[in-house]
Amino acid sequence: MDRNVSNGSGERLLEELVRAAQLASPAELPVVLNRYAEALGLGRAAIYLVDIQQRRLVPLVEGEPELDLDTSLAGWAYRTDSLRVEEGPSGGMNVWLPLADGAERLGVVELNMSTLDALKLRRCRTTALLLALIITSKRTYSDTIAQRMRTRPMHLPTEMVRAFLPPRSIGTGRVVSTAVLEPAYELGGDGFDHAFTEDVLHATILDGMGHNLASGLATSVAMAGCRNARRSGADLNELAGTVDEALAKWLPEQFCTGIFTQLHMPTGVLRWCNCGHPPPLLIRRHRLLHKALERAPEPPLGLPASLAGTARQVHDVSLDAGDRILLYSDGVVESRDEAGEEFGLERFTDYIIRSTAAGQNAPEVLRLLIHAILEHRHDKLSDDATILMLEWQPPGP
Repeated sequence: MDRNVSNGSGERLLEELVRAAQLASPAELPVVLNRYAEALGLGRAAIYLVDIQQRRLVPLVEGEPELDLDTSLAGWAYRTDSLRVEEGPSGGMNVWLPLADGAERLGVVELNMSTLDALKLRRCRTTALLLALIITSKRTYSDTIAQRMRTRPMHLPTEMVRAFLPPRSIGTGRVVSTAVLEPAYELGGDGFDHAFTEDVLHATILDGMGHNLASGLATSVAMAGCRNARRSGADLNELAGTVDEALAKWLPEQFCTGIFTQLHMPTGVLRWCNCGHPPPLLIRRHRLLHKALERAPEPPLGLPASLAGTARQVHDVSLDAGDRILLYSDGVVESRDEAGEEFGLERFTDYIIRSTAAGQNAPEVLRLLIHAILEHRHDKLSDDATILMLEWQPPGP
């Protein structure tokens, strides 16, 4: 069917695409997509998913070539969250569109057609939006998608922790929370969590003691305890207490450090409880506010009540529009190159500031940063490196 497909017919075809895609397995999804893309006049379609280290775009259909995320046009669409159009080898048009579910970046879709007009472009965008939602729904139970996003086997402790992890990025019109975590395939005890309840963003970072299955198990128990308390309406100090009790009861030989935060999205009031972890960082107007969120240290999670002492202290601060909060594990700044030089806090924050000033969105800033940390260590980290960044950007008056 050509570009003269009526608006009514186009809407019906998109509805049929959604229905057929819901019933398709991940392996059947490209076939379903191509059938309806051709009927809509959008030509051949190809789905590319980002690998878990965000270095490559991997085709959902095996046998197709992978694309480098930093050098390809497809990668440009992914990195900038925007459309890219190029002339095809046979004179047609190749259209690259990002696949994103809110703030979560999934990959890109390529559409090939002989001509491109406003109606086709609108249908391209609508198809990409629907496809992102479909992939998000299927990846929760699809090993096929998980396999395509991996470039090598994953260690068992890492598999366990990653089973608990939420999407890398979540967001609304007021706030974005995004995280990165390395080493992607040999992770020890680091983890992160973020979620929304009504008008509050909850974000957590955890660092389990050690680098084995027990440390991954401690982080998993801590994350489960955090979610259980949060979903029961617990306050921050009660939440930390729930995690303390869970670790002390089930894994008495293990403990972990962590920070629990709550950001009230309408007002920008940030509340946090720091349990033996490096203090959060505040970047405001491209400047690090030195020690702005540093408070008296608290003991790690999982210590017996007799050692932990009094109830956990909760702190609060009012953010300005555009503020960025950084939570990180010590493996980020303590990573050393072969000469023994640490990556360091100054280099860490300077990278965030420079990338932000260059106009990079929050998920892209962290993608570039974690790659810089890996490059500093020639892709061989001696400790887990996890970064979680919150950005509060309320709508204008």
